[in-house]
Amino acid sequence: MNLRINPSSSSTVSPSILSVSLLSRFSRGTRKVQDDDSATPRSLEYDYYRDSCPQAEQVIRAVVRELNATQPETVPALLRLVFHDCFIEGCDASLLLDDADGIEGEKEAYPNQSLKGFEIIDLIKAELEVVCPGVVSCADVLVLAAREAVVLNGGPFYPLLTGRRDSTLSFPEVAEYELPSPQDDLETILAAFASRGFDKREAVALLGNFSSFFEYCGAHSMGVFHCMFFFNRLYNFNKADKPDPSVNTQFLNLMRSTCDPNNNALSVFKPSLSLSSPSSSPLSSPLSSIDDSDMKTDYRAPSPDFDTFYTDEQLKAEEETSQWIRVYASNSRLFQQDFALAMMKLSNMSVLTAPLGQVRLDCRRVAA
Repeated sequence: MNLRINPSSSSTVSPSILSVSLLSRFSRGTRKVQDDDSATPRSLEYDYYRDSCPQAEQVIRAVVRELNATQPETVPALLRLVFHDCFIEGCDASLLLDDADGIEGEKEAYPNQSLKGFEIIDLIKAELEVVCPGVVSCADVLVLAAREAVVLNGGPFYPLLTGRRDSTLSFPEVAEYELPSPQDDLETILAAFASRGFDKREAVALLGNFSSFFEYCGAHSMGVFHCMFFFNRLYNFNKADKPDPSVNTQFLNLMRSTCDPNNNALSVFKPSLSLSSPSSSPLSSPLSSIDDSDMKTDYRAPSPDFDTFYTDEQLKAEEETSQWIRVYASNSRLFQQDFALAMMKLSNMSVLTAPLGQVRLDCRRVAA
């Protein structure tokens, strides 16, 4: 990839929505013990690479911008990657590791099998290794790339501390059982978020459907849906061997025509734009599973009265979460602020800092 970067430019970006003073709220995270634990781990810093790799954030921004121009799936792919990585043992790039001797990767865990975008991280890392080899961690690449994708598509800028290190371990069993699923009931999902320190307001900011947010931001507000994530609503809702009665009959038949339980569970449903409603523009959810082809930046939900994923429907039914949905729908500025703060918090979960962990040369493999 041929990128034009001004070597004299600073890597520091001035936040447009959140004050840098907010960074103090996120300057400390829980750090896992790996490798050498003989010294006190450093804290994350703002503009950590200002001396060692001052072009780092420019390189990341340039690659994301260039890819997004021709591959609109870039945004949802990066948002799902950062959520699935950070939610499991923290933002340490453990998700990016391939299977290798002594390592079983997280990628094959059931909730991660539909993830895409690993090659995006590979491209960014390759560019960084040319500019400043062995300096920028894959964990920092992932959180910064996700932030750039959000901003590039009209979302809020949020300042990020950097200086994360990469895990030498992978956690496939944790990923298998602790990543929330769009099929889970709301109590289970909120409990999973609470176990990571997120309250209901923060969970709604990351999960909810809001017409007030920028229209193109990741997962199930656009694209197509993997049938395996809502077979139960079509055929066996609440284990009653019947479809979800809240689903419109016409729409039920349309989805069943594609999502046949006797066929491959990885088949996908592509909602027709002719069914779209101008009054409905659901926000992405990191729980969504999407096929990233044929995405449109103006994608709308197929029906204002139906939420494809059970999670969305429950968010509107529970008292406190539905209250936040209404508040955000009428106050887009507040939503963008809360979304930015939630993403900052997510990006700081259980990070590794020097001397713990390592800086991988290849994000798919532990450095020798």
